[in-house]
Amino acid sequence: MRDLGVGFGYLMKGQRWVGGHGRWFGFGLLPGLVTLVLYAAALVGLGYGADDVTAWATPFADDWTSPWQGLFRGFLTVLVFGFGLFTAVITFTAVTLLIGQPFYESLSEQVDRSEGGDVPQSGLPLWRELWISARDSLRVLARVVLYGVVLFGLGFIPVVGQTVVPVIGFCVSGFFLAEELTAVALQRRGIELKERLTLLRGRRLLTLGFGVPLALAFLVPFVAVFLMPGAVAGATLLVRDLVAPPDEPGGPDPGARAPFSLNKD
Repeated sequence: MRDLGVGFGYLMKGQRWVGGHGRWFGFGLLPGLVTLVLYAAALVGLGYGADDVTAWATPFADDWTSPWQGLFRGFLTVLVFGFGLFTAVITFTAVTLLIGQPFYESLSEQVDRSEGGDVPQSGLPLWRELWISARDSLRVLARVVLYGVVLFGLGFIPVVGQTVVPVIGFCVSGFFLAEELTAVALQRRGIELKERLTLLRGRRLLTLGFGVPLALAFLVPFVAVFLMPGAVAGATLLVRDLVAPPDEPGGPDPGARAPFSLNKD
């Protein structure tokens, strides 16, 4: 259970780091602000056009009498907008990281530099990094959707569906949010998605302690914009813990699970 507090501590350390490096905080805000504007415009457009989409998709209801046509299409309009809002929430971080790849990579490198030691660099061209980031984000999103479908079905179970399932849902969201954020630093270290997931599962409570509070805060995209620079900084500090050898400062406790090795057989 100690790892839960340690993970949350890295989140706080990241926020303090950008708070003490104001220029990098402003630098890290830019991708989130761009994404927020794009999403806001898309949601406004959806709000104006959702009823037209519903009418187009339900021509069989054209001849229905009042009030059934209005109630039916009104309900579907709310569902369409709700789905759009849900999609915006679960994809906001991935899209922000994709748009801000050069920004967050520079921020992550600066955190590594300020902490001393080697500053890993991927050595890949920007287009290649963007492609890997987009590909991995889609893979993660597919996993999130799969878990979401299962949890949605379990949500209909009396009592359990209204208590245990939401908690599991936030844990799942927090785990994959942590994966997305640590990917910035881990990708620079040449660690692929499958290996990243194995690494994070090895310190599951640490990952949840970092990711679950963020998942709760990121339900409000405007809040996510201001927390994102510190989240990337904190994720970089967390990665330094995960991959550091036990005998180096910042390495895991001797009694903890063995850290992930960068050496490949």
